[in-house]
Amino acid sequence: GGVNWEGGALDPETGILYIGSQTNPTVLQLIPGGDQSDMNYIRGYARAQIARGVSIVKPPWGRITALDLSTGDHSWTVPNGDTPDGVAEALGIDPELIPRTGKVSRASVLVTKTLLFTGEGASGAPMFRALDKATGEIIAEIELPNAQIGLPMTYMHEGRQFIVMSVGGGGQPAELIALALPVD
Repeated sequence: GGVNWEGGALDPETGILYIGSQTNPTVLQLIPGGDQSDMNYIRGYARAQIARGVSIVKPPWGRITALDLSTGDHSWTVPNGDTPDGVAEALGIDPELIPRTGKVSRASVLVTKTLLFTGEGASGAPMFRALDKATGEIIAEIELPNAQIGLPMTYMHEGRQFIVMSVGGGGQPAELIALALPVD
């Protein structure tokens, strides 16, 4: 679920669509509006969880998927983000034994000739990663000043390529940041 918020990135040369998605089961309900609204009932919701806040569904909880549009097959799927804090403790497992599970968040993706760029989204860590678009392997990662909250974009200026994105959210001010490779 969750692919309808941020959309995806299509590589027109390979016919691969890259999609960020999440699995976050919720229980929707109508609750009394009270002081929050002039309507009698409003939407209420709660996440479906087991004891100690661990999701009831198998990870990855946040993921990036490469979908081959000519066959409909998943070329690869990788977790987007590390394992949320507290999962190992809640399960009584050594954190080193838990592989990356991804975090529930709306990931945004940008595809280029050779790489796929992605952040963890507003509720993820402030990390921006370059993935090998053929395998999903992490090539590089950069810590951002805050979580990525919008789709990244790229442009060329005087022969130099830039990636720009918005960061912020969670009570932090929004800002645009630009990243670029060093000049040769």
